[in-house]
Amino acid sequence: MAKAMTKSKIIEHLAKKSGLTKKAVNELLEEFTQLAYKQTKNTFTLPGLGKLVVVKRKARMGRNPQTGESIKIAAKKVVKFRVAKACKDAVAG
Repeated sequence: MAKAMTKSKIIEHLAKKSGLTKKAVNELLEEFTQLAYKQTKNTFTLPGLGKLVVVKRKARMGRNPQTGESIKIAAKKVVKFRVAKACKDAVAG
C-alpha cells in the first residue's frame, strides 16, 4: 500500500508544478489553512474536494468502557468534512 503524502512532499510537488519556490508554496499553504480555520464557521468550500462544516452534536449518554459506568456527554460543536460528489466519483470510480 502506498504511503500518504507528507506536507513536505505536497509542497515539493506543488512547487515543481507551479514553478514557485518551496518557501512560497509553504506560505501559500499556511495562509490557505488559516483562511479555512477562520471561515469554517460559515462553511468553507474546497472546490472539487468538499466542504468543512460545523455541526452541533446533542448531549447524550455514554459509557465508560473501563468501569461500565454511564456518563453524560455534553452537547458540543464539531467540524466535519463533507466530500464532494466529484471527488467521490474520481476516487471510488
